[in-house]
Amino acid sequence: MSLLQEFKAFAVKGNVVDMAVGIIIGAAFGKIVSSFVGDVVMPPIGLLIGGVDFSDLAITLKAAQGDAPAVMLAYGKFIQTVLDFVIVAFAIFMGVKVINRLKREEAAAPSVPPAPSTQEVLLTEIRDLLKEQRKP
Repeated sequence: MSLLQEFKAFAVKGNVVDMAVGIIIGAAFGKIVSSFVGDVVMPPIGLLIGGVDFSDLAITLKAAQGDAPAVMLAYGKFIQTVLDFVIVAFAIFMGVKVINRLKREEAAAPSVPPAPSTQEVLLTEIRDLLKEQRKP
């Protein structure tokens, strides 16, 4: 099998397509969460601690000189990114928890055994008749 045929067989499997859809939705969800954290959550938190804008929090390691920009340790942006991650991780955890609960309920539901086939019914009747004939 050629490399191209192997790749085609791999790429059209259902799991790969599902994974691609998940990645695309995850990227869009990540942007929504980033906007939520940066534009909705962090401004009130910054206001509560004295009007601090977290995206501006940084430590200057080396001041700007001429055309060279300043070297900054932007820990405020890092805090925002960590908060983004926590929110996304919590949302994914809740989604997985719901899916696991649905799977457990599905597994716990008793399945009705299939009705015996006509052959099985006839064989059972024959067996029962033979048992009756053997009795003294």
